[in-house]
Amino acid sequence: MQDRKSPQIEPSWLAVLGDAFAAPYMQNLRTFLVEEKRRHEVMPPSKDIFAAFWHTPFDQVRVVILGQDPYHDTGQAHGLCFSVRSGVAIPRSLANIFKEIET
Repeated sequence: MQDRKSPQIEPSWLAVLGDAFAAPYMQNLRTFLVEEKRRHEVMPPSKDIFAAFWHTPFDQVRVVILGQDPYHDTGQAHGLCFSVRSGVAIPRSLANIFKEIET
């Protein structure tokens, strides 16, 4: 069972990252984010911060790509790099990636 300090993620990831989520630096990060949210709009929404860990069990991951410049406009950020939800205008950087993939 997940404790209140652990995010809601796919259980195999929690088995791998559980100690990290319980570490003091993670509590410091949580405290920082709570304060930032009190003063600013923070993206992605809290429920989506760990979205990447919902979709694929740890033992099925072959590659991890970290995005350097996350999408930050309201409605764009949803916890996955190089991605927007259906119905959201595709950012130019993502359109360029799609264009390169097609060539």
